[in-house]
Amino acid sequence: MSIANVLIIEDEVDVRQLLKRVLSLEGFIIYEAANCKAALQMLEKETVDVVLCDVKLPDGNGVDLIPRVKALHPYIEIIMLTAYGNIPDSVQAIKNGAFDYITKANDNDRILPLLYRALEKSKLEKRVAILEQQAASRYANFDSVIGKSQGIREAKTLAQMAAPTDAPVLLLGETGTGKEVFAQAIHATSKRNTKTFLGLNCSAFSKELLENELFGHKAGAFTGAIKEKKGLIEEANEGTLFLDEIGEMPLELQAKLLRILETNTFIKIGDTKQIKVNIRIIAATNKDLQQEIREGRFRGDLFYRLNLVTITLPALRERQEDIPLLAAFFVKKITQSAYQHVKGMTNAFVERLQKHDWRGNIRELRNVIERSLIVCQGDTLTVEHMPIEWQYNTFNTKSISAFDLASVEYLHIQRVLQYAKGNKSQAAKLLNIGIATLYRKIEEYKIDT
Repeated sequence: MSIANVLIIEDEVDVRQLLKRVLSLEGFIIYEAANCKAALQMLEKETVDVVLCDVKLPDGNGVDLIPRVKALHPYIEIIMLTAYGNIPDSVQAIKNGAFDYITKANDNDRILPLLYRALEKSKLEKRVAILEQQAASRYANFDSVIGKSQGIREAKTLAQMAAPTDAPVLLLGETGTGKEVFAQAIHATSKRNTKTFLGLNCSAFSKELLENELFGHKAGAFTGAIKEKKGLIEEANEGTLFLDEIGEMPLELQAKLLRILETNTFIKIGDTKQIKVNIRIIAATNKDLQQEIREGRFRGDLFYRLNLVTITLPALRERQEDIPLLAAFFVKKITQSAYQHVKGMTNAFVERLQKHDWRGNIRELRNVIERSLIVCQGDTLTVEHMPIEWQYNTFNTKSISAFDLASVEYLHIQRVLQYAKGNKSQAAKLLNIGIATLYRKIEEYKIDT
């Protein structure tokens, strides 16, 4: 059993291998990267708790990498490694969100204590997030489900019928469609609503860490298990456990979850005694579980236990009439704590929202609203406050690619036109092309001017 997962970002092979040997002997699982690009790719694939990162890397500065990592993985703690003890770099690293920094070779004795403290902070922040989620769920109900479209009304009706029962619920739908909001509403309107609601994203942990989070462990069960720990299953006793991204759960843990559903008992890691619990399971996934069963990645018996009540949440692009309602809700909610000078949205702003494809669903809509609020200086959101690529032609945003040359050219022309305030002669000069070429490009890309 590993203590945690550590990513070492270091281009010097000897240094990287030395750190790996020391930390592996301590019980950590180690991942390696020699540059910024490889590190970001590794973080997309693996669950990491703490990062050890060199300041000087072949393709960038490790200090600049910190905010990029924290934006994607807020609970990862980052310890910077510097060869020179550079004070300005160290200060900037802390400002960017690093946990601490150490000087290579000179601070070897500090690495393990510092790593353990960083790990404790990471665990604490995850626990705080869970408690905040639990507190929020106490006030949640189906009034928090915004929308009047047929698909959302049908999902809401079925959820309200299932809520008073103890039946497991399986929530299906794309990422960002509001599955956790539904889970909290089901719990809040159930007979368990005075008890604990806990949620866990099954894709955010490695197999070993996920098992530990769910089932807990006895003291001495593995290296670093100094004291006994309750898992979320035990902490959620008498309440509700929400398992998001259940399709990512390893098969071995699926068998253990099935046992809980069938017998209401489980065994902690390193223990032999069965513990009896009374919990309700609400699971969610964006995967086709029947296809996962056919391909051997999900247990059929677990699926049929979870599939007692299945609720499919529609994608946002399938509920166009709900977009103005959701946008107004987010404007009101976000402006209560910040940006209170903003009172509403123009019709053109709302129309642009309705024309977007919303691959990120409600989560993406909230992000766009908040981004627009950040740049808005007046009291009304307008098209000019939207992301730059939306401001001329939202129809083409569906096909934009960061790698396609035509998409890059299209976006660049949009930005220059905006900079020139629509003056095509000035834009053509800035682009270093003829005015006829600019008009041809505008027509070719269907850029609204």
